[in-house]
Amino acid sequence: MDDDAARWEAVEEAAELLLEGAHEEALTLLRAAIAGDPKNAYAYFHSGNALYELERYAGAVVAFRSALALSPDYAGARLGLAHALRKVGEPAEALRIAMAGVTALGEDSDHLYAAALAAEATGERAPATELLRRCLATR
Repeated sequence: MDDDAARWEAVEEAAELLLEGAHEEALTLLRAAIAGDPKNAYAYFHSGNALYELERYAGAVVAFRSALALSPDYAGARLGLAHALRKVGEPAEALRIAMAGVTALGEDSDHLYAAALAAEATGERAPATELLRRCLATR
């Protein structure tokens, strides 16, 4: 089994728990996965999701940044980071991160939506409206 498959296998149960809404239980498993393999970007990503759902946004920012440090092209981690940054009151940085996703992926609706929310949070209504229009045009 290659490293990527082993790393996914290490978080698979926790990912299922997240889908079931068992965020604390998933977080316990994810912390163990990180302790066993500190280079497991999946574990950091899913930790970010768990922390976000538990409204521990600062911790989610750290987890998503850790996932991106290990896997700079991890689109899900970039998207999660954009949303978490907005929640901790850093909408300009959230907008920058979300737009990096749009640049990397093209007119990706999820990143456009995150960018629209971040732009709105900065008080820039016209750019937010344009980003939301672009998001809806992808559907």
